[in-house]
Amino acid sequence: MPQIPSVEGWVLYDGDCAFCVRWMHFWAPILRHRGFAVEPLQADWIPDAMKIPREEILRDIRLLTASGTSYSGADVYLFAAKKIWWAWPFGILFSLPGFNSLLWTGYRWFAAKRHCISGYCARRL
Repeated sequence: MPQIPSVEGWVLYDGDCAFCVRWMHFWAPILRHRGFAVEPLQADWIPDAMKIPREEILRDIRLLTASGTSYSGADVYLFAAKKIWWAWPFGILFSLPGFNSLLWTGYRWFAAKRHCISGYCARRL
């Protein structure tokens, strides 16, 4: 794990996804202000720190707290939202059972298509 000034932890995103990179540039200052470092999932230290095979790591956005707790997928957004004063109500709302399953359904759909949404799959054809 790199030695960086992070009180809360690390938000880890797919550095090969143009959409993800673009949105992390927007969110990074907000997250850093709340004690989170932002790193691509492709960073060399991540498989060892998370104890997850590299192929599995790239499937979802991830959050690793300074205490070693990890979150993935939609739970990353919920965890982060609860740390941002203006997003906190959304974090609470989407933690409720019906809303949570809706959030996860939307997240799974987007995660499976994120490279096509960012235009990567069109370039591969």
